[in-house]
Amino acid sequence: MLIHFGNVPLLVISCPQVTNDIVKTYNPNFANRLKLKPVDIYLNGGRDILFASYGEDWKNLKSLCMVHLLNNKMVRSFEKLREEEIKVLTKKLEEACSSSSPVYLRKLLLTLTSDIICRITLGRKYNSEEGGTIYKNLEMASSEFFGKFFVGDFFPSLAWIDRISGIEDEMKDVNNKLNGFLDSIVQEHVDAADHEEPSDFVDILLSIQKDQTKRFELDRATTVTLLEWTMTELMRHLECMKKLRDEISSVSAHNSYVTEKEVEKMDCLHCVIKEGLRLHPSGPLLSRIFTEDIQLKGYDIAAGTQVIINAWSIQRNPDIWGHDAEEYKPERHFGSNIDFIGSDPKFIPFGGGRRRCPGIGFAMVLSKLTLANLVKQFNWRVMVGPGVDDDKPDLAEAPGIDVCRKFPLIVFPSLVHA
Repeated sequence: MLIHFGNVPLLVISCPQVTNDIVKTYNPNFANRLKLKPVDIYLNGGRDILFASYGEDWKNLKSLCMVHLLNNKMVRSFEKLREEEIKVLTKKLEEACSSSSPVYLRKLLLTLTSDIICRITLGRKYNSEEGGTIYKNLEMASSEFFGKFFVGDFFPSLAWIDRISGIEDEMKDVNNKLNGFLDSIVQEHVDAADHEEPSDFVDILLSIQKDQTKRFELDRATTVTLLEWTMTELMRHLECMKKLRDEISSVSAHNSYVTEKEVEKMDCLHCVIKEGLRLHPSGPLLSRIFTEDIQLKGYDIAAGTQVIINAWSIQRNPDIWGHDAEEYKPERHFGSNIDFIGSDPKFIPFGGGRRRCPGIGFAMVLSKLTLANLVKQFNWRVMVGPGVDDDKPDLAEAPGIDVCRKFPLIVFPSLVHA
């Protein structure tokens, strides 16, 4: 479907066959992301790995990430760190069990992923006394910017509206504060030059290029949204929860904590995560832009046309997934060879082609490990609103670039073996 949104031609694709043609046949021509106003201001013109134009600079950035930061060896090297932070999470849940207190699950998951990402990228966590409040406030503001609509992106002659609204100045202010915060982190690492070997991403970047380092961001929203939706679905399908817990208990019977080596042996866990990504991709709309004129399925598509691949629609298409495509059924993935990296266009939760998410390995390890420990150690009961008879969490989705829950998932955990 081709529409004109303001001055911008916009092609919306909801067909896996067309998606496959674009990703594989026209990949270099389809390898640039949209650069909207937040990218221009907040990400300094989009020179980072997410938005840099396809070319030598982007290839060098991707090579740096894959070779030095996000390779399998590096992901495995932080196993102990992940274990420590997940145990902090389960300790908080145990305290909630003792006091029969409700828990806002997303908030706990955000804290978990933020603490892990801070320790991996910056070297340590940041509590309220050490700038943690500033960091979290800036992080929240940054996320909000990317969910806003900017008139000038689609109606250039009306760009003045964005300027007089004050949103551009607000973005610049947040960008300056965050850059200042990150500069202080870099200087902290430079001053503490007593490491025998690099211990976090900033150290690695400094060891590669002594005179500067670029902002490196891991997207925590993907992991948090995936875990929140998967827990929602498991609480709606208790038979799936029981089947998963039985598998976890059979593989990890020696103690309460599930290890990463044990997680690798769990087929049911793999399918549960996969089905969560199918129904609730955190990036439901994959945006790109054609850099050259092409002919697609007999239609002439001009250079500069923005393309939106509707992954949410493709992954719920009954012609592809069957009459029960809207239902949560992890068993549909047993024996399936469809991977997470977008090789098959009917399942593209992390995108596909050259610009697919480089942090898939990091996200999958953390998601599986966290979910396994949450399910093994705790029973879950959802808190519903007044007058609601159903004891299952709802599936209402919030508007925005990340399809997260519309209403908070408030739960009452209890120990499995209490």
